[in-house]
Amino acid sequence: MPDIRVPDDLWSTSLMPEAILERWLVSDGASVTQGQPIAMIRVGENLHEICAPAGGLLRTTMAASSMVEPGSLIAELSA
Repeated sequence: MPDIRVPDDLWSTSLMPEAILERWLVSDGASVTQGQPIAMIRVGENLHEICAPAGGLLRTTMAASSMVEPGSLIAELSA
């Protein structure tokens, strides 16, 4: 089951601004395809799209509006 984590490279400096899982673009339990946008993460003033690393059923592990850090587990994919 592939993990979906917040990428470390969203932060451009060592001074890490607040980051929030802004919203889910796909509902929990929905089928997704590889490369499909599934969530939006806000880091400081920038909004970043998170895409599915593989196809499968999305199981979210974090609610929208949650605070996130680099490497935070936000969802899992199951076959």
